[in-house]
Amino acid sequence: SDDERQQGLDQHGVRPIERLNRLGLVTPSLVGVHMTHLDDAEIDLFAQQAAHVVHCPQSNLKLASGFCPVHRLAEAGINVALGTDSAASNNDLDMISEMQTAALLGKGVAGDASALPAHQVLRMATLNGARALGLDDRIGSLRPGKEADMVAIDLDALNTQPLYNPVSQLVYATNSRQVSDAWVAGRRLLTDGRLTLQDPAD
Repeated sequence: SDDERQQGLDQHGVRPIERLNRLGLVTPSLVGVHMTHLDDAEIDLFAQQAAHVVHCPQSNLKLASGFCPVHRLAEAGINVALGTDSAASNNDLDMISEMQTAALLGKGVAGDASALPAHQVLRMATLNGARALGLDDRIGSLRPGKEADMVAIDLDALNTQPLYNPVSQLVYATNSRQVSDAWVAGRRLLTDGRLTLQDPAD
């Protein structure tokens, strides 16, 4: 938040990102979450050091903590993933609604209706997250040899019809109740909307 940025200046005489850099922590292993108060030099530093950013748009909106310049980060070549933050600042932790918020907010912040197209936002929610964690060789996309982490989404509902562009419908019109099945490492944990290993009542 802006208050935290100011605290960094008051306590250490530099902005938080510069302090991290002086400590040698701005590296490809750094995953910066939120990143709502970046200046141009900090964006350049993250790009040069191949550090990652996790964008949590609904949390930022709920806390009024600022806006992450996602489009500028992506244009600078920075890997931007999508997150929810915690239930303390994002009540439903719903990645599908997070994608829609990221896409819409990204256009507003950039002042550009072409910023953050649906395909880019879907990648932020999948492969970019795996890449930020250093796991993109194992998860994040459906490829031979990777773990089979996947969901099936029913797009037959009225809100996702007619279906001209599946990715666009997924990002802009789908809700999480349309997730019918889910697999983690190939193990089916949700079947037709029902948990396979847990009793919701318990």
